[in-house]
Amino acid sequence: MSSSDSSSLSASSSSQSTESDRSRDDRLRGEGISAGVGTSGMPMEVVREVREDPPEELEESNWPAKGGYAWVASDVREQSSLFRWSRLLNSWLNCTPVISRGVSGDIVSLERVSAIDRVCHGQEGATEKFFYMYMCHFSQLHIRLPFDDFTMGVLRALNVAPTQLHPNSWAYLQAFRILCESLYLEPSPYAFLYFYDTRPRRPATWLSLISRPSISRLDAFSQSFKHFKDGYFKVVVKEGGEPHFLNADGSTKFPFSWTNNPSRYKDMGVEELSSGDKEVVGMLLRFVDKLPTKGLVRVYNSVHPIIDIEGHMAQSGKKNLALFQALRKEMAAKAKEAGKTGVPNL
Repeated sequence: MSSSDSSSLSASSSSQSTESDRSRDDRLRGEGISAGVGTSGMPMEVVREVREDPPEELEESNWPAKGGYAWVASDVREQSSLFRWSRLLNSWLNCTPVISRGVSGDIVSLERVSAIDRVCHGQEGATEKFFYMYMCHFSQLHIRLPFDDFTMGVLRALNVAPTQLHPNSWAYLQAFRILCESLYLEPSPYAFLYFYDTRPRRPATWLSLISRPSISRLDAFSQSFKHFKDGYFKVVVKEGGEPHFLNADGSTKFPFSWTNNPSRYKDMGVEELSSGDKEVVGMLLRFVDKLPTKGLVRVYNSVHPIIDIEGHMAQSGKKNLALFQALRKEMAAKAKEAGKTGVPNL
């Protein structure tokens, strides 16, 4: 995760002076003091508060590691989280939205992990049901809690926990939903999964959706999604959030913990789809050029979503833009004729 920088030093007196200043600044930072420069050019010292880490958070590093996870790949079960420090998590949460607009923040409690917790760990010893989420889910992919039925349905169909699905695959899911909703279509798990294959690996690692070359319509969010593995924290379901995440019998609406048997999909046939799924698939197959996944995901943070979608469509090809506008007009008219007031839309 870390990168090393190399710097060359000259033998000049000015370079020596600069290096001396850097050493002084490093020392001051270590003492909780930052060095600044006043209007006269003279250095000023600004004393900043240095808070020690809570004793209980420091003591956790001495706890024994949890066993029973040999079925998980070593790079997963050995990866600790930055959010074992509560101050860091709270600082991040102060500037990143996690809950959907109009939904009470009391449905979940967002909590740090312990020094020995790992993203693949289950519910053993927990008094409350929880699942893990990555920081990038909210900051880059604009996922919000609670999940909708489509998202939970995809997780169930794949038999994976939220953090078990690779972020690039989450991006496909987010882009698919926004595209469907902008075209007055109801996104469904199997219409979405029709465009992808899966190849679960042993030992278990992050599950990736593999685009089917001949029919895939969304391009990759990133060729290499990096720097997400150490950014996980706990989402604890509170009593007010149980209807969103739990069934009436108390079971979870999607896998809360990593599983050792994710679902395998290979060349799903059209005959396996429902009539509603076939409509969605047929509509999206009318697009010729690849659709911009990253652009569609960014629309979740947009003030004018349809305008922005059209802008991203135009960048990916004039045919896509023209078709999108025609389909949207066509589907809006059908929805109005059918009197469907609850048709998903932006």
